[in-house]
Amino acid sequence: MKIILVGASGTIGQAVHADLSQRHEVIRVGRTSGDVHADIGDSDSIKRLYLQVGEFDALISTAGDVHYGPLDELTPEQFDIGLRSKLMGQVNLVTLGLALVRAGGSFTLTSGQLNDDPIRQGASSSLVNGGLEGFVRGAAIELPRGVRINVVSPALVEESLPTFGKFFPGTKAIPAREAALGYVKSVEGAQTGRVYRIGWTRDD
Repeated sequence: MKIILVGASGTIGQAVHADLSQRHEVIRVGRTSGDVHADIGDSDSIKRLYLQVGEFDALISTAGDVHYGPLDELTPEQFDIGLRSKLMGQVNLVTLGLALVRAGGSFTLTSGQLNDDPIRQGASSSLVNGGLEGFVRGAAIELPRGVRINVVSPALVEESLPTFGKFFPGTKAIPAREAALGYVKSVEGAQTGRVYRIGWTRDD
């Protein structure tokens, strides 16, 4: 398969690339690194990405910025970072890529556990993750030509503990290579409209 991997230089992106590149052609995409450059917060940049890459079999996104901060200090502009980048950036990857994804292809997006397992200073991330999961469920019943869509919700990864561990007290982290399995399942499997929770489970 020809797979576009957006966010390939990130911790999870590298783990996904290490697995899937053994069996498929993987095109690495990043803002300033990779085979192709793109900023998912800019729809024109996404359009240029697809013009460069052409038809493809699968797209994976492990990218997207979100602002973390105390709720009573969050500004509309800070909320907009996550809405523009992680939420609408990934939505636009799907809607703008529909014309080029091959029949039976797939899109795999990334949310996160904070909409189900919130932390202090994470309200914007909770908002964005919930929106992404709702979009994937809604889009799955409308995608044409057998195209599939899923979203991976990974737990905190061990490699990110030095930076983010203090915000997740009592949370078990997993290796990035384990988180990568959700993306492999989405791309190489047959399901659609699913939220793959990797390394954590809901309480309900």
